[in-house]
Amino acid sequence: MDKLKRVLSGRDAEEPSGLSEVIDGTSLGWGTRVKGFVACFAIGCLCSILGSCLLWIPKKGLVLFAVFYTLGNIASIGSTLFLMGPMKQLKRMFEPTRLIATVVMLLCLILTLCSAFWWRKAGLALLFCILQFFAMAWYSISFIPYARDAVKKCVSVCLS
Repeated sequence: MDKLKRVLSGRDAEEPSGLSEVIDGTSLGWGTRVKGFVACFAIGCLCSILGSCLLWIPKKGLVLFAVFYTLGNIASIGSTLFLMGPMKQLKRMFEPTRLIATVVMLLCLILTLCSAFWWRKAGLALLFCILQFFAMAWYSISFIPYARDAVKKCVSVCLS
């Protein structure tokens, strides 16, 4: 009977793949999605604030700031997965209008963690945190219609 339903609904008569079963089986209700978003976003904000507080610890503070700030940004991005779903989020992240912003943002996240853990360069970690902030801001405003144009115009007016 399931095969007949699949054929009549336009799906192939093939057996569903394991991935489609997982996606179908993990559908969340709207209330659960909002709760997941709020919880993940709150964790992201908490990590960013904690990182800012840890900045003032002697010697290791800058590295701790970089790590917690980056983890906070990752959690904040992850929070939107609850609202849109993972596949829609990935599709929207890599649309041509925000492709460069996404790549720069992800690269800055990775380089911040690399400079903190492997290269052990606190100054470089701070530089990547600053770049991470601007990349995240540019990425975030790409979801607001005409916001990028407004920012470009404001910057050009301020510089002229």
